[in-house]
Amino acid sequence: MEDKKILVTQSSMPDFEEYEAQIRDIWDTRWLTNMGKKHNELQEKLKSYLGVHDISLMCNGHMALELGIQAMNLDGEVITTPFTFASTTHAIVRNGLKPVFCDINLQDYTIDTDKIEELITDRTTAIVPVHVYGNVCNVEKIEKIAKKYGLKVIYDAAHAFGVTYKGRGIGSFGDASMFSFHATKVFNTIEGGAVCYNNDEYGIDLYRLKNFGIRGPEIVDSIGANAKMNEFQAAMGLCNLVHIESEIEKRKRVVEKYKECLKAVDGIKLCEEQENVVSNYAYFPIIVNEREYGASRDELSDYLMQHNIFARKYFYPLTNRFDCYAGMYDENETPNALYVSKRVLTLPLYAELALEDVERISDLIKNMER
Repeated sequence: MEDKKILVTQSSMPDFEEYEAQIRDIWDTRWLTNMGKKHNELQEKLKSYLGVHDISLMCNGHMALELGIQAMNLDGEVITTPFTFASTTHAIVRNGLKPVFCDINLQDYTIDTDKIEELITDRTTAIVPVHVYGNVCNVEKIEKIAKKYGLKVIYDAAHAFGVTYKGRGIGSFGDASMFSFHATKVFNTIEGGAVCYNNDEYGIDLYRLKNFGIRGPEIVDSIGANAKMNEFQAAMGLCNLVHIESEIEKRKRVVEKYKECLKAVDGIKLCEEQENVVSNYAYFPIIVNEREYGASRDELSDYLMQHNIFARKYFYPLTNRFDCYAGMYDENETPNALYVSKRVLTLPLYAELALEDVERISDLIKNMER
C-alpha cells in the first residue's frame, strides 16, 4: 500500500507476555540496576553466544567504546576511519586522542588496510577499525600491523553482532571489540552495549570505569563514570537473545529478495559477500552511480520518501566533515570514503519487513522516472 510508511529499520521485540514474564521477578527483588541477576545472566549468555573470553555490559554502545578506549590508557594518535557513526570519532576525541583518518576500500567499505602503515607515526598508539553493515575488516592484516608496531586494536563492532569469521566470533579479535545493543541493531537491549576483551586486568579497569571507580563498599580506588546496564535492559536482551537466530534468518530472506530484485539495475551497486564470513544481515546499502542510473542518491532518496519509503544516507556526512571538526581535517584525503558517503543509501531492512514490500521498494528504484 502506497500510504503505508516503511522506515529504514524497526526494532525487534519479543511478545509482550514474554517480556512481562522476564521482568516479573524484578518486582519481587526490587533490584533494578547495579549488576543484578538479569545483568549477570545476560553477560554469561552473551559471552557464550559471541564466543569471547569475557564481556562487560554497559548502558549504551557509545559509553562502551569510550570507556573501552579509556581503559587502555592511550595517548597520542589513533588511526581510524571517517566512514562511521559519530560515536566512533567522538569516543576517540573525548579521550584526548587525535583521530588520524584512513580511507576505506570500495569492496566492503571497511578500513583500507593497505593504507594504514603510511599513517603510523611515533605518536600512534592504537587502531580503531570499524566493521561496517555487518561486513568485517581485514582482521588478519590489522593484527599483523598492530604486532609489528606495538599498537592496541579496539574494534567498533556496532554493526557486527553475531557475525563470525572462519568460525570465530568477530568480537574475539583485537585487544577489545565494542558492540552496540541499540534499539535499531540486529540484537537490542533497548539501549545498551558491551566491550569484549581477552585480558582480565583490562576487565577490572572497565568495571572501575563503568561503576564510579568503586571496588567495594568502602573502596573507591579510581575515578570512574556511570555506564551500567540496568535490569530492564538486560531482561529485553535475554528475551531477544532467545530469538536471535530466527531474527537473523528473517533478515537474510529480506536481503536475498533485495538482491534478486536489484541485481541487474544499471547504476545500482550492491554490497559484495565476504569470503569466510557468516553475516548478520544488519544493513542493505546500495551505491547510486548517478551517471549510470540517471539520478543521484539524493534524488532517489527523495523519490522513495514521496512514496513513504524512508531509506537512510548512512554514513553521510563523513565524520571528518562534521561542523564540530571544521578546519581540522581534509575529507579529500579519504577519497573513497567521500565517494561512497555521497552515493550510499541504506534501504529498509528488518526481520518483519514483508517480502512484497521489498518488491515494491525495488520496483520503485527500478522504475523511477529519470
